[in-house]
Amino acid sequence: MTVLDQLGRPLRTLRVSVTDRCNLRCAYCMPEPDYVWLPRADVLTFEEVLRVVDAFAALGVDRVRLTGGEPLLRRDLPTLVGGLAARRALRDLALTTNGLLLAEQAPALRAAGLHRVTVSLDTLRRDRFRALTRFDALDQALAGIEAARAVFGTLKLDMVVIGGTNDDEVGPMLDYARGLGAELRYIEYMDVGGATRWTPGQVVSREELLARVAAEFGPVTPIEEPSSAPADRFCLPDGTVFGVVASTTAPFCRTCDRARLTADGTIFRCLYAKHGADLRAPLRAGATDEAVRALASAWWTDRDDRGAERRAELSHRAALVSVSELRRNRHLEMHTRGG
Repeated sequence: MTVLDQLGRPLRTLRVSVTDRCNLRCAYCMPEPDYVWLPRADVLTFEEVLRVVDAFAALGVDRVRLTGGEPLLRRDLPTLVGGLAARRALRDLALTTNGLLLAEQAPALRAAGLHRVTVSLDTLRRDRFRALTRFDALDQALAGIEAARAVFGTLKLDMVVIGGTNDDEVGPMLDYARGLGAELRYIEYMDVGGATRWTPGQVVSREELLARVAAEFGPVTPIEEPSSAPADRFCLPDGTVFGVVASTTAPFCRTCDRARLTADGTIFRCLYAKHGADLRAPLRAGATDEAVRALASAWWTDRDDRGAERRAELSHRAALVSVSELRRNRHLEMHTRGG
């Protein structure tokens, strides 16, 4: 069964946040000194997560990505991975992590059936890593990357590029990824969630990123491929492949097939959405699998969200939400909804 939203977009990808906790405090995600954590009793059990995934799989979802917060902080995560890997409807099961706990957990995750790993890494400089994340943990992140490469054979790296902060590492980061055999994805700095200090001047556009890469590594060739993935992919003369996620300057809302499930069971149809639908309440009130599936279907078919496009149309653009809004609504934080 395939369900379509109001713009004809199918539901194919589900991002599942397994915890809102994180062991870093990245400046573009968790910039404020105080955080409102989700009550632990509200966090979905693995059984509840699997029920939600089954409902969405029946509607066409065949790709699941586990996120956080930092997903490796969730106790016994390989158990959930094993349950998801057993779902024959899922052809892709991935995880995004900051890598700090990956060295010790990568073997168990792979054994449980995880297909792919993406590590978020915004700098190779120790002082800058500490400034961006507020922790001196670069060595742990790099060790996690090495472990993932050894266990999974390959991996992806995500770099949020912020003008005046780490954009001088566009070249070094690509060189590092190339040496690992990893695929790097540059991500434009977005004005959403915890990015309360976002300004347009900090955005390094796709065009500028490609120009910088070409100046250092040679001609950049677009890879033509049918895909709803957020990254446009490119190839260098030596065969190195990298991607750019241009959510800010070149939104891809018209092909977005992603839904997001928070750790406490709220489902969002758009990263920019300020309100979601609660699935935890009906799950815990005894809703049948058919009822959960019907709720998910109605929720998706009513979707007309294109948040990034609407943001790009604004004549004056600032951060999406204020500090006071974040404190009133914990679901607006990126560490809560899974980015």
